[in-house]
Amino acid sequence: MSKEAKKEAKEKIILGIDPGTNIMGYGLILVEGKKYKPLQYGVIHLKKYTTHELKLKKIFERITGLIDEFHPDAVALEAPFYGQNVQSMLKLGRAQGVAMAAALAREIAIAEYSPKKVKQSVTGNGNASKEQVAAMLQTLLKIEELPKLLDATDALAVAVCHHFHDGRLQTRGRTAGWKSFLEENPGRIKG
Repeated sequence: MSKEAKKEAKEKIILGIDPGTNIMGYGLILVEGKKYKPLQYGVIHLKKYTTHELKLKKIFERITGLIDEFHPDAVALEAPFYGQNVQSMLKLGRAQGVAMAAALAREIAIAEYSPKKVKQSVTGNGNASKEQVAAMLQTLLKIEELPKLLDATDALAVAVCHHFHDGRLQTRGRTAGWKSFLEENPGRIKG
């Protein structure tokens, strides 16, 4: 759907991303007023790539491809869960950053939500399991058959969370591109 047609119909598309370094989930929803439905969801398999740099390149290419195909109005990402393995957190943060950069490069607003906020928004329980989140999404989005890898439903949950909060609640600032990022973060970039 073109940007012009979408604006005339007062529709909004949200791309949700569940960052990962081996499997990255993505989910797109179409919002029409108070109604919403899934457009596409799936995972990006990254295990087959041998270096972290190649994985990051593939993430950027795939997210950019989804953005160019669906023209989302916003990209919502799940914030990394802080664990004890510092190296894993560093790699996950890089993957999330590359996905953010793909959205920023296309001047798309980004938002970030904690895993607990996503689960709370979708199920009413911030400690819900992946399976509980998927089951609730199956009902909310009328999904006939759940995907094998729940990273895809986790990504849909991030998009639905963003819709429920209309982009108001995020763990970090809302940014609508490089220009907005620079305006919101004076002094962070030295040139």
